[in-house]
Amino acid sequence: MTETRRVAGTGPTAGPVPPEPRGASGDWTALGESFAAKGYIASPELTMALHIALTLSRPLLVEGAAGVGKTEVARTLALVKDTRLIRLQCYEGLDAAHAIYEWNYQRQLLAIRAAAEGGETGRSVESRIFSEEFLLQRPLLEAIRQDTPPVLLIDEIDRADEEFEAYLLEVLSDFQITVPELGTIAARSIPHVILTSNGTRDLSDALRRRCLYAHVDYPGREAELAILAARCPEAEPRLARQIVGFVQALRREELEKTPGVAEMLDFAAALIGLGVNDLAADPVVLQATLATLLKTQGDRAAVPLAVAERLAGTAG
Repeated sequence: MTETRRVAGTGPTAGPVPPEPRGASGDWTALGESFAAKGYIASPELTMALHIALTLSRPLLVEGAAGVGKTEVARTLALVKDTRLIRLQCYEGLDAAHAIYEWNYQRQLLAIRAAAEGGETGRSVESRIFSEEFLLQRPLLEAIRQDTPPVLLIDEIDRADEEFEAYLLEVLSDFQITVPELGTIAARSIPHVILTSNGTRDLSDALRRRCLYAHVDYPGREAELAILAARCPEAEPRLARQIVGFVQALRREELEKTPGVAEMLDFAAALIGLGVNDLAADPVVLQATLATLLKTQGDRAAVPLAVAERLAGTAG
């Protein structure tokens, strides 16, 4: 899915597409409405932060607990912008080779052997194997080489090492990457960058200063009802109120892994699929469907049948 708008003069040697002029993206409330039309109910604070980030062409750092919908912000933005979503999933030990680029060593070896058999050696072989043909683009390089600005999702940046943040800052500062064998590759367009963090470690001050910031929390009752109505319209209003009330009460229990919005939607789909119309009608079925909400044995033990019945009785 690619945005139909094209910018004249973009290409390998052209400069990056400039950010839209202030106000060109429309009123920030229109952005919230566009998100809602795609099934994401964004808070006014998040909508405003996104609007400013798009207007200023700045990265947006979205922080919050696991399961509150941070990754979905980037997915929905790609749908709203009708452009590509390029995702870099961070993890401990992530390095430039996996995030920016690396050479296809196996193909290079095969090319060297073929050249040797053909009597070709020296600089001609070297220049050929260190060419675009053998370059493997990873998410960061791929994102800046798009003709149309994509959404670049750098997911769970707090899981990566601090050393990786230095690589990332270089890319986010100039939107260009230097490949020693090829030279500097400048951005054809500036991607819409969304970084997410679960807060497992402190991020560097330099990275925080480079980004705009938004915090996403678990949605309130009305917002979560709106999410359920958008994503699961077949849920009857009474059952929807019970589902949201039950999940929000469950989040107040002492749990290892608090169920997020995605788990709530799975819970709703499971109940509807089983033909449940009343959460309190069949405690045994209710207990079985907790497999969609509780993801550790400790949490399952913390919510026995009696607790599930109690929470169901107060929901709705």
